Amino acid sequence: MFWEDYEAGWQVETTQRTVTEWDLMQFVTACGMTESLFLDEEYVRTRTPYGRRIVPGALIFSYAEGLVMQTGILEHTGIAFLAGSLEIERPLFVGDGMRVHIVFHEKRPTSNPERGIVVTENRVINQRGETVMRYFPRRLILRRT
Repeated sequence: MFWEDYEAGWQVETTQRTVTEWDLMQFVTACGMTESLFLDEEYVRTRTPYGRRIVPGALIFSYAEGLVMQTGILEHTGIAFLAGSLEIERPLFVGDGMRVHIVFHEKRPTSNPERGIVVTENRVINQRGETVMRYFPRRLILRRT
């Protein structure tokens, strides 16, 4: 989508994916996030309020961005992820599904007439319809000019 295509009321939802044990292990191993919180079922069951292992917020965000990319809305028009704020509202567990609901928030032109900035609200939602994470990416997007 070009910068001009974003307008009030625009929204889209991604497909859903399930976060598996393999996903968790590959991610925490690759990133060096070898905390008991992510690896030790007994520790999480007895020493945390979660009762079972949670998925790191960094993995949730990474998979959320992958789901956004798969919609095609940034294909050939997305230039950069400039900034954003992120809030985690509840844990996501191994075996949970996740999808992203994207809502246009605001846009503004830049000094370069070939690009503009778009801000969306992206809500990561689990299979029960609960918001897990909310983030507001500010992206540099091509204009049609």
